[in-house]
Amino acid sequence: MDLLFKNRNFASLFFGRLVTNMGDSIYYVAAMWLVYELGGSAFYTGLAGFLTLLPGTCQFLAGPLVDRWQIKKVLVWTQLIQAMLVLMIPLAHYTGYLTVTFILVIMPVISALNQFAYPGQSALLPRILRRDQLVKGNSLFSFAFQGVDLAFNALAGIVLTIVGAITLYMFDAVTFIAASILFSLIQLKEGNQPQKKVKLTDTIHQYKEDLVEGFSIVFNSHLAKFLLGSIVANFAIGSTYAVLPSFADGRGGSELYGLYLAAISGGALCGALLASLLGKYPIGKLTILLFLTGGMMWITSGMVKVNGFSIILFGLSWIPIGATNVIFGAALQSMVPSHLLGRIFSVTASLGAMAMPLGSLLGGYFADLFSPQMVYLVSATGILFIALVWSINGTLRSLPSPSTLDPSALGLPNDTAQVTESV
Repeated sequence: MDLLFKNRNFASLFFGRLVTNMGDSIYYVAAMWLVYELGGSAFYTGLAGFLTLLPGTCQFLAGPLVDRWQIKKVLVWTQLIQAMLVLMIPLAHYTGYLTVTFILVIMPVISALNQFAYPGQSALLPRILRRDQLVKGNSLFSFAFQGVDLAFNALAGIVLTIVGAITLYMFDAVTFIAASILFSLIQLKEGNQPQKKVKLTDTIHQYKEDLVEGFSIVFNSHLAKFLLGSIVANFAIGSTYAVLPSFADGRGGSELYGLYLAAISGGALCGALLASLLGKYPIGKLTILLFLTGGMMWITSGMVKVNGFSIILFGLSWIPIGATNVIFGAALQSMVPSHLLGRIFSVTASLGAMAMPLGSLLGGYFADLFSPQMVYLVSATGILFIALVWSINGTLRSLPSPSTLDPSALGLPNDTAQVTESV
């Protein structure tokens, strides 16, 4: 907590992230349930998930821009534009133009804006924190992300039944405006931001070079090896998000939908908070054990009849995801230079998330064809697949603890070791 009191830049970034994640949670719950109500089918929630997740597959295009643009301005303007887009939904409702098609158009636009915001926040952390503060900083950021989701996914599901989705959208717009104000308080040194004007042709040429460099670093290292497991797991996660509204509706209604979403956030939050403790163990063996256990809990949660027990088990199955996100995120931030972080994070995020839109689309389709429970159960195999990939791959299986991990262990050039300035 010292970072929040002694580092004003980190505090502004942290609380801005806290508030914008609050808005994202409210928006997602309201949007997915509204699509389910207007469309009347799991197929439409699958389509909504597909369109919302699709921009994430192109996040690699934003990486070079994030590395060169003034990140503070990116964060401020993305929040303001999201506020205006969210307000269009209540406006369409009160003027009689609200349709499921309208929602399906707005959702991917808002998602596209986040492809600049989240890599920007990740790239900004090493500029305002020392290297030895990165794990603690990332853990706090995971708390901001998962903790808010835990509270507001559950709360939004309950409030949704009381005031309706339209009122939630109006409150959502306020959160995005508040986040933009907090991000505007960040003060960066002039040397941290590029100021030199260049020709458009030179900018395009440099952008292409930066893009190629990001892919080159990833595919010439061991980072590419565990992307296979991430792709399959994200396909399963995408299908799960698509069927959760109809799966929860069959077990109780929108209140349960919010609780299942809260379970995801709660499990990931617990994993993030445990990251410092778990990070003391070898990453390879730890990953195998965590994802094997998580996959079995997921399957069990879909088979039990008691809703409370099902939700708890489902939440526990997300602990591996929360823990490994923090551990690997901090490891990369400590080994990759700050001027490359935007493109490295965006490339790995894009490749890892590329299967989520397809999983969402097919998950909604098969839920209508068979049943939401069947899709829910089959999706658990995606988590088990990560344990399988790490078990059969010797390089991943033998990875040491993060404290002894060096660039060569991941196949990164040794000259990418980062020196972060003290603040």
